Amino acid sequence: MKSKEEKQFEAIKELDQHLPCNQSQRTAVLKLPYRASLNELQKLSPTALAYLGDAVYELYIRMYYLLPPQRLNSYHRSVVEQVRAEMQANHLQALAPHLTEIELEIVRRGRNAATRRPKRVPAETYQQATSLETLIGYLYLTDEARLIELLHKLNLKSDLGLNH
Repeated sequence: MKSKEEKQFEAIKELDQHLPCNQSQRTAVLKLPYRASLNELQKLSPTALAYLGDAVYELYIRMYYLLPPQRLNSYHRSVVEQVRAEMQANHLQALAPHLTEIELEIVRRGRNAATRRPKRVPAETYQQATSLETLIGYLYLTDEARLIELLHKLNLKSDLGLNH
């Protein structure tokens, strides 16, 4: 029986045969168009980092639920379940013991920047969700290996009862 990682690797290899670009070209699309200095990145507002982090987080979640193949509606339900503010707040709480002092400071800055919120969630929940997005945006720009390490610690489950 093949592991999840082996199945994913085989699926990616099969997809690679049909795609016109190689891995380095695909990765380059997801990078900044120029090399930003750490000083420049530190000047970004927490809301700008959260804006980026929201996109990176959703892409990670979408990729996570891509395999095994499902109907589009099943993909959508699984992803929406994970990107809701309540679930993001839960993920932040689960990651908190694993965060460094610098990461906790980024989380604090993200929480303080979350001034507006949707009416359906409490302010504290929205602040925590924004904090997670801010951290993800920051790590995406500064330390992708650490970002991946933390994302792999998330306890992601499908609303269909499937664990990956």
